Amino acid sequence: MATRARIGLELKDGSVLSVYHHWDGYPEWLGRILKTHYNGKSLASELIDGGDMSSCWTDDRWDDSGVEGVYGPQYYSQRGENTPPRLDKDLGEYLQNSEEYSYVYTQLSGWLCYDTCSWRETYMEGQEIPDGALAV
Repeated sequence: MATRARIGLELKDGSVLSVYHHWDGYPEWLGRILKTHYNGKSLASELIDGGDMSSCWTDDRWDDSGVEGVYGPQYYSQRGENTPPRLDKDLGEYLQNSEEYSYVYTQLSGWLCYDTCSWRETYMEGQEIPDGALAV
């Protein structure tokens, strides 16, 4: 299911560096993947440094370079696109310019999720990220 999201990292000055994530952006999938596989500032930073992506956790690749069963991000840059991270001045600006869900890694709280889909009743509210790893 294509549920678009942004994945961000809060920087020391309060700005947010973020990337677009195309597939399965809802908390039950993307939120759990972030908490399981990218749960730390250095891991979040490394994920975001790659730029916009189709998915942050897949064994699909744009070419035949992938090894079946080896999971990781599928960046648009891997197919030749120039899609670097975006920098917003603060969390408010980040959330205003986001997709259906927005995730931000903060040093104090770890991963946080917000509903940034303007047509839902929970618009701009924090969303719970379920605990527990997925099968892969």
